[in-house]
Amino acid sequence: MLNRRFYTPSMWDEMERVQREMNRLFNDTFMNRPALPAEFPAVNVWAGNDGVILTAEIPGANPDALDINVVGQTVSISGSREVNLSDKEAHYHRQERQSGKFTRLIELPFTVDASKVQARFDKGILLVNLPRVEAEKPKKITVKVSA
Repeated sequence: MLNRRFYTPSMWDEMERVQREMNRLFNDTFMNRPALPAEFPAVNVWAGNDGVILTAEIPGANPDALDINVVGQTVSISGSREVNLSDKEAHYHRQERQSGKFTRLIELPFTVDASKVQARFDKGILLVNLPRVEAEKPKKITVKVSA
């Protein structure tokens, strides 16, 4: 048995104690906080030579209330999503789905031809086709051979 009265902690014991204390401090500080919400709505963006396809997950949104704007290389999607409780006496036990007004700004790698943008909403997924300005599309250059 180790006599505590004459025991001097080693450097390793002291480092272990400090590590335990730091873990406790971080767990107390960060583990009880709610996670930061992800940006809403979640979007995927695919870019090709002809343009961009953007999809956004917006279940429960009214497609007539969605506002899509294109300015140069920036697309903005805004609208709102409301949660309707059938029982007015009910209180949230857990709420993970965001509700209320939202706006997303997405910077694209090239200028969009705003006059040709098309949007479709199906089963809670917004699909936006954003064609590239013709002048900025890559052009194939043919090389001529001198005779």
